[in-house]
Amino acid sequence: MKIDPKNGIADLIFGMKMTHVEHLLGEPDRQFHDEDDNMIYLYNKQKLRLTFYADEDLRFGYAITSHPNATLLGQAIIGKPIGEVIESLPFTTWETEDFDSVTNHFNESNWLTLQSEFGAIIRVEIGALIDDATDSFIWRFKG
Repeated sequence: MKIDPKNGIADLIFGMKMTHVEHLLGEPDRQFHDEDDNMIYLYNKQKLRLTFYADEDLRFGYAITSHPNATLLGQAIIGKPIGEVIESLPFTTWETEDFDSVTNHFNESNWLTLQSEFGAIIRVEIGALIDDATDSFIWRFKG
């Protein structure tokens, strides 16, 4: 499962509607609304959580995965030492935040979070970028 910074994950492109995603992945195993009324799709086999933003006409804008075959820039990352992965990536600025036993490593320029526990990556989050000039999402999917 390829994580494509700024664009999406696997065959899913930021800006897709739920029907596009369902065409590619089928019906989700579970779906629900979060506290902001966004639609959340969960796909168990893919270990994938997708967010469709309510205030953006339910476009796909955020993904979370812990799939063991998730790759970032060609390298498998789940279970890998966080220090090694961060050093190998071309992204230079990382913000870190600790929550109990996990640490989030956030790269704003790619809206990418690598979550680690016990020194190893356990989860990846990636979101659509926001254009600073217009304060609106940059939707890569044009269909």
